[in-house]
Amino acid sequence: MMSILNRVESWFTPKNATGFKPEAWRAKTQLDTSIVYVVGFLLLLGLVMVYSSSIGLPESVLFKGKTGTHFLIRQGAFMTIGVALALIAFQIPMAKWNAYAPYLFLLSVALLAIVLLPFIGKLANNARRWIPVGPFTFQPSELMKWAVIVYTASYCVKKQDKIHSFKDGMLPMLIVIVVLGIELLAEPDLGALVVVAAVALGILFLGGSAIMPILMMGIGFVIAASIVIATSNRARRVLAFLDPWSPEFAKTEGFQLTNSLIAFGRGEFFGVGLGNSIEKLNHLSEAHTDFILAIIAEELGFLGVTVVVGCFGWIVFKAFSIGRRAFDQKKLFESLVAQGVGLWIGMQAGIHLCVNAGALPTKGLTLPFISYGGSAMLMSLLAIAVLLRIDYELRIDQRGQLL
Repeated sequence: MMSILNRVESWFTPKNATGFKPEAWRAKTQLDTSIVYVVGFLLLLGLVMVYSSSIGLPESVLFKGKTGTHFLIRQGAFMTIGVALALIAFQIPMAKWNAYAPYLFLLSVALLAIVLLPFIGKLANNARRWIPVGPFTFQPSELMKWAVIVYTASYCVKKQDKIHSFKDGMLPMLIVIVVLGIELLAEPDLGALVVVAAVALGILFLGGSAIMPILMMGIGFVIAASIVIATSNRARRVLAFLDPWSPEFAKTEGFQLTNSLIAFGRGEFFGVGLGNSIEKLNHLSEAHTDFILAIIAEELGFLGVTVVVGCFGWIVFKAFSIGRRAFDQKKLFESLVAQGVGLWIGMQAGIHLCVNAGALPTKGLTLPFISYGGSAMLMSLLAIAVLLRIDYELRIDQRGQLL
């Protein structure tokens, strides 16, 4: 039995030219298990809340014919595939991610272009963001969130001597962000664009770029986004955000926000009890994806929301701690990737919380590890696996041992 366990363990443990030593790995290499426990808790909570928030969907016209466990089963499948992908990603040395970052980025750019083709991209809710893959769909913008982290980190390392220069350091990345913006707005997916652009700018700043060019790029991005909003129906979303209870918006653009706020109000401190939400019964649309935190607030109350926010805060804290350790060990690429993961997870969770609580205009962004969705689940778990890989390599180097 022990030989079988050792063989299985060898499949999921990093190796190098000197071979695998399971006893040495167990004795001398201790990963930061707190990250594993916190992410595992969020995954299990997400599984429960996806089932709870989607159990009433088969009663609606859009999901007629689905069973009450349809989304639960699919979310379980996404989790299983995501964990398998994470185990594989953990095997990949960070040097490989650095070497192949440009190719991963170009692949993501190509997929963002391919998804716009009518005969390939799937159209849903007036957006073309998904590529059908058998019984599932893949969302290229989720891959881009990860690709932009490793690419920008690799770019900062290669341009370390020129990163302060606007022409040689910042301008190429500005062009990249503009190209991504055109592709993402063509879908359209403004939420993904905000995350991608903010993460890229954040990594550039952490990588040593001067603050003024970044501020200029940020201001330009805000102006461009404002023009897009002002020239589309998104302007009504902003107006609805300012006064969602007005008769003009309460049953149209402000409908999601008002029902989300009702869910938060009903939950009070301890919640109405798991499974007892009223808003999920086809009152609050997208309750299992973009507004799942509102259902958590209603069923588990302020206490449940506080626990979830605390979990994400811990992941962000550990990501930046690992990034700081990598920087101290003169591993700039690993440092920027770790902090980029923290920026991505923290920013997306923060925007989701603010949208659900009415602090930001309504925009569809899922809650990492919890909301229903395959592409987001796969990429989030992959990012956590790479974060653990960075932690692993730092501990090995710190001990001066190679397994």
